Amino acid sequence: MVRLFTPLFLNILSIVYLILVSQVPESRTGNPNGPIYFPMAIGIFMLLCSIVYFIQEWKHRKEEVAEFKKLMAGRTPFLIGSTIVLILIYSFLFERIGFLYSTILFLGGLLFTVNGKKHWLQNILIAVIFSFISWYSFAELLQVSLP
Repeated sequence: MVRLFTPLFLNILSIVYLILVSQVPESRTGNPNGPIYFPMAIGIFMLLCSIVYFIQEWKHRKEEVAEFKKLMAGRTPFLIGSTIVLILIYSFLFERIGFLYSTILFLGGLLFTVNGKKHWLQNILIAVIFSFISWYSFAELLQVSLP
């Protein structure tokens, strides 16, 4: 039954998308429904694809998902969980301490999680240099205001 989660999620997402598209206000110029046509076509296509996907997975629902078992073996669950936690911390710190410092902490944490303590110097250098180059590129060269 694990294999039905993704198609069910995509079906629900498609339906919610179609409901939201149906609430797009009419255009005041030209065809009043003009802004709805393309998003509605995308939503219908997305729903049809997710229904086909659900039917395909329903036929194989009794079979085990070998890929899922591989995904849940070894260090992978720890890496996935750690990455999610680090993303949540990053999003919390981003506005409070700014782009540069929060990105250094996020990348440092992510690199230490993936590479371990053995490559500590490489992890720190990559986190600091990448964060600084990103900050400099946006803030100074492109004149984009960063927190």
